[in-house]
Amino acid sequence: MIRVPSPAKLNLFLHITGRRDNGYHELQTIFQLIDLYDWMTFDPIAEENIQIEGLSEVKLEQNLIYRAAQLLRPHAKKPCGLKIQIEKNIPMGAGLGGGSSNAATTLIVLNKLWQCGLNEQQLADYGVQLGADVPIFVLGRNAWAEGIGEHLSFIDLAQKQFIVLKPDCFISTQALFSQKTLTRDSKITTFCAYQLEPSSFGNNFEPLARQLYPEVEEAMQYLDQFGLAKLTGTGACVFIEVTCEMDIKKILQNAPCKSYLVNSLAESPLRHFSVTC
Repeated sequence: MIRVPSPAKLNLFLHITGRRDNGYHELQTIFQLIDLYDWMTFDPIAEENIQIEGLSEVKLEQNLIYRAAQLLRPHAKKPCGLKIQIEKNIPMGAGLGGGSSNAATTLIVLNKLWQCGLNEQQLADYGVQLGADVPIFVLGRNAWAEGIGEHLSFIDLAQKQFIVLKPDCFISTQALFSQKTLTRDSKITTFCAYQLEPSSFGNNFEPLARQLYPEVEEAMQYLDQFGLAKLTGTGACVFIEVTCEMDIKKILQNAPCKSYLVNSLAESPLRHFSVTC
């Protein structure tokens, strides 16, 4: 049995800078890994199939974990059936990358377990087929991202804590992208510019999320009392950076929805994963 963590991420900002002919949007963002984890257990079984427990609401063929396993199967030198169990702590549809992280964890573990022999970049290339956020979790480092999110430049970020709120709503990414008022022409910028004035870097989806989802508006208004609240991904989660003058316990206790205190990660705990036989 193999039990491993599957970390979440925050988008410290998110700008849409253009749109490709195929409909995909060009963006710029910073991916910050955090220590909010799903836990995944991989148990080899006698049957040839893949069984997944803990995500009953997702159909098997649409499940990113199952799809990740199918991508690696042709490379497997020692394939085996698996029962994969997920202990979900990262809320779904929240902008924290839980599904993408689970897919990346599956790629990393099965590459070793099945002796596929793929390198990190080959796994990341498979990850793009599953979702634009998957490569960051495969490569396991904080990054400045461009393109549709797959062009990554690794960066060092200061150790920080964040308070994250999960409003009680599910945001449809497609619904936000389809809004005519969504800003799609943010000026292209640089990591150096971000370092000089991070507070001026926001999230293009935030005004729409606040307008369309009262729960997001409530959570952001609450956090704005204590700092600069930001939306991660397309939401619904919002967050602030912790400062030394904050009464963290009180902020968490009085939050209008589920709250988390998280730490930034310099790298994913899966970066040095290996299977010991």
